[in-house]
Amino acid sequence: MGTIILLILFTLILLAIWAIRINNTIISNYNGVERAWASVLTQERQKNKIIPYVEQLVEDYKLHETSLFTEITKLRTSLDQLSDAQVDTELLEEAEKQTSNFLSGLRVTVEAYPELKASDAYLKLMDEISEQQEQVGAALRIFNQNVESFNTSIQVFPNSLVNKWVNNKQAITVFYDSEASAGFEYKPNF
Repeated sequence: MGTIILLILFTLILLAIWAIRINNTIISNYNGVERAWASVLTQERQKNKIIPYVEQLVEDYKLHETSLFTEITKLRTSLDQLSDAQVDTELLEEAEKQTSNFLSGLRVTVEAYPELKASDAYLKLMDEISEQQEQVGAALRIFNQNVESFNTSIQVFPNSLVNKWVNNKQAITVFYDSEASAGFEYKPNF
């Protein structure tokens, strides 16, 4: 009788250790998602620091293109709406669209002003913007990998049970660029 009680007690201890380990994995993966989201926001905010230089460049060259100033304002607003407290891939997608619109408007404006196109300030600014866009892309890839790991960790059995009983974390949406995916004929069937 004592052996059975010890065996049951030992089994319960093993189950508790196993559940704690699963719980710690879920928390670790969730923290990874938060860290990756913070990196995405950091890169987006770096773009926001470039905007005053663009505005100054536009002023210096008297490029009073209303559409360009409108795009700068929209971009700044989109970047300001991103929050550290909540992962919001829809707001991020909007900020990326605004960046794309801004860059398109800037390129069109610059074509009309050849002296600006040859300017060192303009070339350096465009290099910086391109670098920031590459950094955002890298941060998004890392974010999506972390989201995948986290979502998997809360969806597979038995982790889903531990998550439901202890954490009750919800799956996080990966960043999805609908504008970029519209260029592909192929659509996965999942």
